[in-house]
Amino acid sequence: MQDNSKYAVGIDVGTTTVRCAIGLVDSETGVPSVIGVGEASNSGMRKGLISKLSGPVKAIDDALRDAEQMSGYQVDMATVSINGSHIISTRVDGTVSVNSPGNEVTEDVIARVEEMAVTTGKRIPANRDIINIIPFDYRLDGQDGIQDPLGMVGTRLDISANVISSLRPNMDNLHKAAEEAQVKVNATVPSVVAAAKAVLTEKQIEGGVAVIDFGGSTTGIAIYEEGDLQYMSVLPVGGDNITNDLAIYFKIAPEIAEIIKLKHASALGYTSNKEVSVKYNNTVMKFNTEDIDEAVGARLEEIFEDINKEIDKAGRRGKLPNGVVITGGASQLRDLPEYAKKTLHLATRMGRTIGVSGDLEQINKPEYITAMGLMLSDIDNANSASFRRSDTAHVALEKSGSFIKKFIGRFRV
Repeated sequence: MQDNSKYAVGIDVGTTTVRCAIGLVDSETGVPSVIGVGEASNSGMRKGLISKLSGPVKAIDDALRDAEQMSGYQVDMATVSINGSHIISTRVDGTVSVNSPGNEVTEDVIARVEEMAVTTGKRIPANRDIINIIPFDYRLDGQDGIQDPLGMVGTRLDISANVISSLRPNMDNLHKAAEEAQVKVNATVPSVVAAAKAVLTEKQIEGGVAVIDFGGSTTGIAIYEEGDLQYMSVLPVGGDNITNDLAIYFKIAPEIAEIIKLKHASALGYTSNKEVSVKYNNTVMKFNTEDIDEAVGARLEEIFEDINKEIDKAGRRGKLPNGVVITGGASQLRDLPEYAKKTLHLATRMGRTIGVSGDLEQINKPEYITAMGLMLSDIDNANSASFRRSDTAHVALEKSGSFIKKFIGRFRV
């Protein structure tokens, strides 16, 4: 029997590609050394959502097979990503009386106030699964600014929190895909949150920072400040949209458009028009950079306008001292950080994986950052039964009791 405590596994279930990372965890430092990676083309998904179960099942199985062969470790459980614009961030508040012996705030009292915040006013619809609840602030008998009230004494406890939730069918289908690939899900983490886990420092999270995760068909935004995830959202648009725009503009196959995007497109555009060539299947095609700029620029303007709107919703436009960190497979567009800095009016840099070791080149590839973050999250989740999602978690929304502590994990970066 394998000692699962020595390994951590992350599986990033992307719309176009599934990527897996396996780490061997140092028993003294807790730092994982990446010993296996794998990837496989995915089908049967649209903008982060499963539309045909067999596609992601096969992709997960294929990606795991490559990672297992490289590492020599057989995976039977992992932390898995979830993505799509159905994932939302909701601010909630709740209040309960402290009715425990001696008016001491116990774990049950905290669980009750978190439950009350979720259920009061029906802010979280019954058809949604809660991925995480992140307390911003507790107030005990009018005293504000309490980070952890456990053990304190009082008569009334209030909470202000951020709840991350997803549509239940999407969560259920993701778990079923993993199970059919013979993988037990330790925890489910939004892709952009996993990416943040891999690239952010505690100082950045405390001071204020945004992570923008550019995927093939989605763009995730996560905003951190004062040590917590303040806001997150997922836009149903990504790098594939730029590729498709180029394909339509030039009337060419998407495969050729992808080559143009990676080799010749620039987020900032060219200063003068020139001709570039692309060789595909022994055929050389020529394109003008002015036309490339027109196709790419229009889509980028739309994407970043939507990103700015999300930052506005969080009340953080121009107010993030640590700026923006960019990750994701679609972030390889030339000059994208400079474009983001100009458009968002914030310092911008490309994300690099921290907190892991190993010699594999995939560790710092933008497209593998989410898988690395999931692997890091798996270290926290492996021995925490409270983090593992129960198939009956949604039932708790209709019941009293400590459902938050029982069914919801804290995937803090």
